[in-house]
Amino acid sequence: MKHSSPYLTVVVIGLLFALAYSTSHTHDHEHFLQCLQLQNSTSISEVVYTPSNSSYSSILQFSIQNRRFLSKTTPKPLVIVTPLHASHVQATIICSQLHGLQIRTRSGGHDLEGLSYISQVPFVIIDFMKYRNIQVDVEKRTAWAQAGATIGELYYSISKKSKTLAFPAGICPSVGVGGHFSGGGYGYLMRKYGLAADNIIDAHMVDVKGRFLDRETMSEDLFWAIRGGGGASFGVILAWKVKLVPVPPTVTVFRVERTLEQNATMLVMKWQNVAIKLHKDLTIRLVLTTKAKFEALFLGGKDKLIPLMQERFPELGLVKEDCTEMSWIESTVYMAGSSSKSLQVLLQRTPSPPQSYKGKSDFLKHPIPESGLEGIWQLFKENGDKDALMELVPYGGIMDEIPQSELPYPHRSGNLCLVGYLVPLHQEDGDEVAQRHIDWTRKLYSYMEPFVSKSPRKAYINYRDLDIGVNNIHGYTSYEQASIWGHKYFNNNFKRLALVKTKVDPLNFFRYEQSIPTLLFKA
Repeated sequence: MKHSSPYLTVVVIGLLFALAYSTSHTHDHEHFLQCLQLQNSTSISEVVYTPSNSSYSSILQFSIQNRRFLSKTTPKPLVIVTPLHASHVQATIICSQLHGLQIRTRSGGHDLEGLSYISQVPFVIIDFMKYRNIQVDVEKRTAWAQAGATIGELYYSISKKSKTLAFPAGICPSVGVGGHFSGGGYGYLMRKYGLAADNIIDAHMVDVKGRFLDRETMSEDLFWAIRGGGGASFGVILAWKVKLVPVPPTVTVFRVERTLEQNATMLVMKWQNVAIKLHKDLTIRLVLTTKAKFEALFLGGKDKLIPLMQERFPELGLVKEDCTEMSWIESTVYMAGSSSKSLQVLLQRTPSPPQSYKGKSDFLKHPIPESGLEGIWQLFKENGDKDALMELVPYGGIMDEIPQSELPYPHRSGNLCLVGYLVPLHQEDGDEVAQRHIDWTRKLYSYMEPFVSKSPRKAYINYRDLDIGVNNIHGYTSYEQASIWGHKYFNNNFKRLALVKTKVDPLNFFRYEQSIPTLLFKA
């Protein structure tokens, strides 16, 4: 996936336009389009959509995975660019700066707050729906995945080349690799192999100057920052090179539910004490609603799993009939919750049916006491929505061995689990009902405060949450102001991220509600 960079061409054209339009910025998309078309190394007009184009609405809506951002009042881009080549991205970055437009970069469209396709100021979307090639090298155990590929497409491509290679990333197959990897990316292989970001070995991106960069030509600080610090603050990520990991030919999965009458409270108490201590080949994810659901992946057969569970977690009462052996690639379909067993599920880029939701996150450092769990059950009973959930993803394993400063993602040793809150909004029932569900999510989040991490209360960047703090929409946002949310996502790594940002994007062109701030300059 090597590209010959047309950087000089783009810069020369950019300088010409800087002279032509130096008197003032304009948000007239016609001038912006003329700027794009002057970059003629490839035909960019074929991948540009404006509101006057008949395909504009379908292109815009295709990757809006959170349907609450489909309203008529949601801000719309002046232009959508669906690049086929790096030069399309380079031209878009140069021309956006010349015409006072901000950029939103969309890979899979799963940003929980819609920040990959929404802005309160005039903007352009770079949508990578057509930029999704994947190349797998079994011999070297590596793969290149362009930013528009989904993790399901990556899993599928790996499986076509090998039955014993995998990649440690997320559960939802329609999530795009561009954003998922740049925020960390956890899944059922996390305790064995770490995050997706921990297994990135190279990247292609375009910076604010329109330069095509790879690991060799970008600084090690920048390469560090984009692996967990959110790539959209530093430029536009084009592709990732990842290290594939070995898995056995047979893995085992189970999904076991227990009601309160079946002693769910005591089982959750036990899970909190054993889940992070289990062998790293076994990950048991816990999903709470009005009951407890234990979902697990074990890298091996059921004959090894059952004795392990009987030794470490006999209270769950797991038996062979609860377990199913399959290949790793089949387990990705199973864990996605699909009723189908077909691997084609991994290639579906949009969830069915369309979803509308609000999410938040936390980290547990100590077990929730029994009295705390009783309050959680009560809140779920009050809500009454069977699709609302609270997930607990266990740490331990290799996550305890990776230093907090290794990557921007700081949530390593000392954490029992990541907590995710996900609540459907049912907007078809009206805005009032949707707001009631959002309020309930915030109520649950508030209730959890005594039990979760403190000073600051930590959060996961890929579970984007504007409730925890935002930058100024207009004008300068200081490091101190951004620290309100920044330390929650990145803890002590936030300062280093700001230093990298100041070096690579000193005028803060790549900015949004939770972008990394600069330390020296005002925009």
